Amino acid sequence: MTTKMAHGSASTRQRQGTSGWLTFAGTLALVVGAFNVIAGLVALFNDDYYLVGENQILVFDFTAWGWIWLMLGIVQIAVGAGVVAGQMWARAAGVLLAVLAAIGHLAFLQAFPMWSVLTIALCVLLIYALTAPPAGARGD
Repeated sequence: MTTKMAHGSASTRQRQGTSGWLTFAGTLALVVGAFNVIAGLVALFNDDYYLVGENQILVFDFTAWGWIWLMLGIVQIAVGAGVVAGQMWARAAGVLLAVLAAIGHLAFLQAFPMWSVLTIALCVLLIYALTAPPAGARGD
């Protein structure tokens, strides 16, 4: 008795090394990267947009934070493309960058609370999606 498998079935995806979670993680990394690029551009071009009385958030001013978010966002977009392409280095870099972005947005909470909370939640979801075991994996 032979069994037919549909094109794109679960076993085909497992042979290729991709999963739904990794595709989701790559897309989410692209979104988080785009959010960080937007936050960086806003901080660079419009210092009065954020809700802080002083122009200092922890150690840096808005211009420094703008460059940090812009660079982090660009790298996250590149990593997201790597995750979608199935690169293992991109998964490891994605976890590290998501952790850094979440910590950075904790510091940025005072300046833009809703955006930071949303981005932290997306970073946590991204970390899970990048580290979730593939379907059928066993913990032997």
